[in-house]
Amino acid sequence: MIKRIDRNDVRTRKHLRVRKKISGTASCPRLCVYRSNKNIEVQVIDDVKGATLVSSSSEQLKIKNGNNIEGAKLVGADIAKKCLAAGIETVVYDRGGYVYHGRVKALAEAAREGGLKF
Repeated sequence: MIKRIDRNDVRTRKHLRVRKKISGTASCPRLCVYRSNKNIEVQVIDDVKGATLVSSSSEQLKIKNGNNIEGAKLVGADIAKKCLAAGIETVVYDRGGYVYHGRVKALAEAAREGGLKF
């Protein structure tokens, strides 16, 4: 019997490897990305308290095509605006086990352009 490789299990293992090294604090929270086939979601998390400080998603913004690079750029700009309004300027970027390419990269660059530092 041939064992099939589940891509989401591979991504989860990669994310756990990344999370060993990255942790968000109150002064420098973690910007975590989740990418699905239809949407992209991002949260700013304080891991010490275990609380989500700010979040945004293509579904929340009612973007028609949340699964493309333009949608990711809009979500990145929105999260940067919300973070700056909440007094958060510096974050640690957690790509969630995804390759830093395409939508994940576009979201990060838009957040940087919006004023976040990471």
